[in-house]
Amino acid sequence: MVKHWRVDREEKYEIVEKWFLKDLEMIDGKEAETDNPYFDMHFHKVYNMEAYSCASKYTFARSLNKLNAMYLKKDFKVVNFDDTYLNDDSMWSSSNRDFLVVMRVCFYAFNLVCFALCRFS
Repeated sequence: MVKHWRVDREEKYEIVEKWFLKDLEMIDGKEAETDNPYFDMHFHKVYNMEAYSCASKYTFARSLNKLNAMYLKKDFKVVNFDDTYLNDDSMWSSSNRDFLVVMRVCFYAFNLVCFALCRFS
């Protein structure tokens, strides 16, 4: 965990705490249905965390999941996260694919407008 502060125009960072991925038992997103940046990390103790945004919370969870899959391959629980956004292979994941999401939403909206304006005889 890093503490961040600014002194005039200079940014300062200080490492406050370190954890090992092998000790992480679970990451809990708290509420999958709402857009909130809060989550819990379960080690021998539960740490309440706040990300910069909900998107950064999901990016962090995806990163932990990938690191675990690459190096540890242990039973790692990720709960209360929306699987659609958590899986990197999903069309809806937000790692540089935001354009595809907007495009798909526009496509559906265009179809709805077309159906609303069509006259059925």
